[in-house]
Amino acid sequence: MREAYHLELGKLADQLAGMCAMVAEAMESATRALLDTDLAVAEQVISGDEKIDDARSSCEEHAYALLALQAPVATDLRTVLAAIHAAESLERMGDLALHVAKAARRRHPAPVLPEPVHGYFAEMGRIAVDLARKAETVIRTQDVAAARALEDADDEMDDLHRHLFSVIMDKEWPHGVASAVDVTLLGRFYERYADHAVSVAKRVVFVVTGRMPGSGDEDL
Repeated sequence: MREAYHLELGKLADQLAGMCAMVAEAMESATRALLDTDLAVAEQVISGDEKIDDARSSCEEHAYALLALQAPVATDLRTVLAAIHAAESLERMGDLALHVAKAARRRHPAPVLPEPVHGYFAEMGRIAVDLARKAETVIRTQDVAAARALEDADDEMDDLHRHLFSVIMDKEWPHGVASAVDVTLLGRFYERYADHAVSVAKRVVFVVTGRMPGSGDEDL
């Protein structure tokens, strides 16, 4: 019975890892749509968001079924609870990629981004996708060191986000208020996407160690 239960826990982890791959692809495509003013790619991201929502529902149903099947304790219980929280974070990452794609569609055929900030968003997109893919690896390996390393990449994202904000707040910004608003919102989407990826990794640390990073009772 226990062997069958642990097999189901493994399947649940596979579902979460699959969601990581889905949201990585969504943000990669959304960034391409944003930078290249590609309406077809934006539409693909928008239409594909329902699959991410369905994947979250499937993960949660599986997790709740495991809770009902056998009252888990210790690591097993942490695994199920972490999966529920991680699935929520991953769905939100999909939603943030969706917001990026919708911004690209809304302004089409005009570009959303002024040329001077293209480089920022290309790099933010790269970091975001890399974080999602690293989260997938962390889920599959339960590597605590790799999970904690995601914080460094998130710091890079935060630095870019702060620098981007300073660019649009410069009194010499020549692209108008509407453009500044677009850039501000888009930068926030990428920053929050990265935060959720780190949150997923922290759930893995919780599963393995029994402590949530940042809770005050653990050296990070």
